[in-house]
Amino acid sequence: MSKETLAGIAADLRAGRAVELSSADFPCFSAEALKGNMHVSPDDLGKLSAALTAEDAPTFERAARAMAEGDLAWLGFKVVFDPAAAQANTDNEVTKKYGDTGSADGAGMVFFCNDAKEIVSARTPSPRDVFQMKDITRGPGMHNEQFDGLTWLSVPLFNQVRVWLLGASDAAAEVSALAAHVGFAVTAVDYDPAYLSPERFPDAERVLLDGGNFDELDKLTPASGDYVCVLTRGHMFDPEGCVWAVKHNVRYVGMMGCKGKNSTVHDLVLARGASEADWERIKRPIGLKFGAKTPAELAISIVAELVDVRYTQRYSPEARARHEESLGR
Repeated sequence: MSKETLAGIAADLRAGRAVELSSADFPCFSAEALKGNMHVSPDDLGKLSAALTAEDAPTFERAARAMAEGDLAWLGFKVVFDPAAAQANTDNEVTKKYGDTGSADGAGMVFFCNDAKEIVSARTPSPRDVFQMKDITRGPGMHNEQFDGLTWLSVPLFNQVRVWLLGASDAAAEVSALAAHVGFAVTAVDYDPAYLSPERFPDAERVLLDGGNFDELDKLTPASGDYVCVLTRGHMFDPEGCVWAVKHNVRYVGMMGCKGKNSTVHDLVLARGASEADWERIKRPIGLKFGAKTPAELAISIVAELVDVRYTQRYSPEARARHEESLGR
């Protein structure tokens, strides 16, 4: 997805030209993303495309502007598979009341929504639709299957955070799967193809180093907003990983290991030119503390911390305070 693609769609719609949205640009409609979903198929993107008119151009223009401005925003899709059920009022004693109108006109729709809850769409949504449109800001939707007859999909208009996994350990393989599942872009690095295999890291970009060690790590350059998890097999190359991460001043770096091992790594990291301040930037041990022991449990701990760091990074102190208050914390 690019702002140029969105602007091009808007221009075609304003000129009265037919557009065909692609699952390559809107991967929430890919066969992989919809696997097991009996209500939606990739064909639904074609149906939504065919229904677009010039009135939808402002939605795509606003989405393009959001990408240009780095806004925390989404392009959403209302997919209706049973119009009568979608329009029926299904309020009960549990759900919040949304009036006597169900899902507007029972037709599909493309819309824009950002974290400030600004909504742009070609048609006026019903109160129930607005509730679900706003919910895509929880990405892609906290209650997308709540009401009968329709569902909601979305694509983020901001870049994924990249997580570098230094080492193809068992814990790293578990982290890779979980991190990809919650929306991170994952790059796994190791020198042994037997460990850094497609089977162990199916959702990650894999970087195979030559030389039987991590000397070639210096040929790689992370972005300043990236996260680094130092998870080398047997901790053998943890010092190299830590030095590489702090040298590039990444947003977050964490290292797995016990207190005694970390003391040794500390001395090796400083001997390689890092400062004491650099060392203090490294979260050690990596992950939230809740008694995790196995690789899978450790991965839950680590990815939970990554999610928390990403949450803090994306939202203002005011927005976080409102969220914490809503949770009663």
